[in-house]
Amino acid sequence: MKSCFTLKSSITSIAIGGFDGMHLAHQELFKRLDTNGAIVVIETGYANLTPKTKRALYTNYPLFYYPLEGIKHLTPIEFVALLNEEFPNLQKIVVGFDFKFGVHASGSIELLQSLFKGDVEIVNEFFYDDIAVHSRVIREYISSGNITKANQFLGKNYTISGLHIAGQGIGKKQFVPTINIECENFLLPSEGIYATYSIVNGIKYSSVSFLGHRVSTDGKYAIETHILDQKLDHVDSFVEIEFVSRVRDNKKYDNINELKSQILNDIIVTKEILSKI
Repeated sequence: MKSCFTLKSSITSIAIGGFDGMHLAHQELFKRLDTNGAIVVIETGYANLTPKTKRALYTNYPLFYYPLEGIKHLTPIEFVALLNEEFPNLQKIVVGFDFKFGVHASGSIELLQSLFKGDVEIVNEFFYDDIAVHSRVIREYISSGNITKANQFLGKNYTISGLHIAGQGIGKKQFVPTINIECENFLLPSEGIYATYSIVNGIKYSSVSFLGHRVSTDGKYAIETHILDQKLDHVDSFVEIEFVSRVRDNKKYDNINELKSQILNDIIVTKEILSKI
């Protein structure tokens, strides 16, 4: 990743968009940038696939964030003037086929081409398995638990992160030890068990993770991950979970023994899934 202190005067090409997800279609825009390229993120405040500065994890280009609230009043002419002022050596702008800009999204690509004196490259709609790749489609897959499809469209494993928090305390005693996290800003997959990787203390481990209401115990919502075949004596305050595949739905069990048996089976299934990767 390039330094966040990259001078705007050194930038000669930019890709403009919201870029929540940094998915396959977004990467098609980035491929059109030159070696002095940069990504201009129009930040709506509603990004939940790669919230805040998480987008920087998925590109080598520097990112410059422009809150929508701060620019939505600009006319198309004012917006292009701002770009020319901010990036004085700008020669090329890359946008998607449906790009709109300026107050009330009044500016078209044709208008951008007439206002900007450099090159404007338009990237056509990108398809995977004959389905158009858009952030809203990926959100639908994640919300329904179809992690496999979401990951295909993302071009990577969907990842969330959060603070390590205290759990019920019964996992280690009666089931298997889990790491509990509190996650904000990210879109969470639907309730269930998932084959995952967990990044703990800077190390990536195979894991099985649960998201949902603990319907067999206290009924509270939780995000828990169990590290496979490892015993960790210490867990840093920050934990990431990469989702690989859905194992099963959340389900209520009549007693502790049934729940424990199911958890042990989930571990077996998860190991099998991860062994094939």
